[in-house]
Amino acid sequence: MVFFGMGRTTLVGWLFWLSLILSLSGVPFFAVAQTPAVCNDSVVGKTESELQADLLLCNAEIARWQGVLNDTRNRADSIDSNVQALTAKIKAAEATIKSKNIAITQLSSDISIRTLKIKSLETSIEEGRHSLAKLMRDTYQLDNFTLAEVVLQSQNFSDFFSDMEAFSAIQSALENRLNELQEHVSWTEVEREKLNEVQRQELDAKYEVEINKKNITVNQKEQREVLAATQQEAKTYEQIVADRQAKASQINAALFRLRGVDGGGIPFKEALAYAETAAAKTGVRTAFILGILRQESDRGDNGNFGVNVGQCLLVDAKTGDGKGKNTGTPFTGLMKVDRDVAPFISLMQRLGRDPYNTPVSCSGPGWYGGGMGPTQFIPSTWQIFEARIAQAFNVSVGDPWNPQHAIMATSIYLQELGAAQGGYSAEREAAGRYYAGGDWKARGLEYAASVLRHTETYQTNIDFLENR
Repeated sequence: MVFFGMGRTTLVGWLFWLSLILSLSGVPFFAVAQTPAVCNDSVVGKTESELQADLLLCNAEIARWQGVLNDTRNRADSIDSNVQALTAKIKAAEATIKSKNIAITQLSSDISIRTLKIKSLETSIEEGRHSLAKLMRDTYQLDNFTLAEVVLQSQNFSDFFSDMEAFSAIQSALENRLNELQEHVSWTEVEREKLNEVQRQELDAKYEVEINKKNITVNQKEQREVLAATQQEAKTYEQIVADRQAKASQINAALFRLRGVDGGGIPFKEALAYAETAAAKTGVRTAFILGILRQESDRGDNGNFGVNVGQCLLVDAKTGDGKGKNTGTPFTGLMKVDRDVAPFISLMQRLGRDPYNTPVSCSGPGWYGGGMGPTQFIPSTWQIFEARIAQAFNVSVGDPWNPQHAIMATSIYLQELGAAQGGYSAEREAAGRYYAGGDWKARGLEYAASVLRHTETYQTNIDFLENR
């Protein structure tokens, strides 16, 4: 292929940037030549091994993009630290400028005081000069008189000599004072010049700080722009990670499909977390709890598995009869009257629900219905565990439709049935008793076998997810 108008270096650079852009957008470069496997959330018609392979790809992509995201966040944190450091420098510069302004103002005040003092001294010197000039004129006049004239003007010789001495003393004192004033003027002028020099230095220092502050502010602005771009880049990677995690969640949902209240799905992540919490409290294996949950929540009204639960409504509290929720089909003896109806109505009242509009499992030939929630507790059995569940979760009423409450109650029940001992025999008997009570050997072994099959499947999948 020939690219007209491009040198080899330009072409290589163009290809590099194009490949980088495409890789960030999730589009593989040279897609025709290379078609690497990518995270795919299409689950329809796939086998478990295919789903697990897809999940591995998604987890690998999550790890890769999470690494990129972490690096980007670290860069953002570093840039943010730089911005904060620059902000601190700007604050310090502003404080220095304020300090310089105060110093300059104080120096201006001191210089003004020195200037006023100099003016006062100069005024005193000027007045002294006038006095000295008068004395000099008087001296001149005295020098122009003859001794006889001076003596004749005086009353006596004593007065004459006294006036002469006083005149000379005043002249000498005035000359000394003028010399002192002149020295003060010189000293004050020197001090004023020193203050002027200090003020000039402060002004220069202030100017340098202001220039430095301006440069720091520009740098801070640039760093903030880089930070904003890096944070936006991190958001892009967060979206990529979230997209891959969503795909992984869809695959998990396909691998671990659990039915919950009224046929709604309980996300496996939540069910697993609830089961792990219950297992930690009771010692019952997590996968075994999930096996019971799968068995109970997938048990349909006609005894088959894979049908939604909670398809019937209570109609008559006196007879325990009910009807199909969607079809209106009558169900005689939906609940056992003397065992389950009263506890059911009491529970509904305390939960604030309508007992005649809350779905429960339907009855069938040879069994009563009335199973509540994802683990299908009948009202009389739930009554046994309700207080403990309420206390465990710090609520006023334990709710069998709350998956967390239901799974914990199931785990406690299984613990009491011996499942916490672990092993095939203990779990098999506990599952049988969970379904058929004391008659578990006759009626509960098929149920137990199904639970254990689900249990092993879940254990394998849990181990796979945890990379054990």
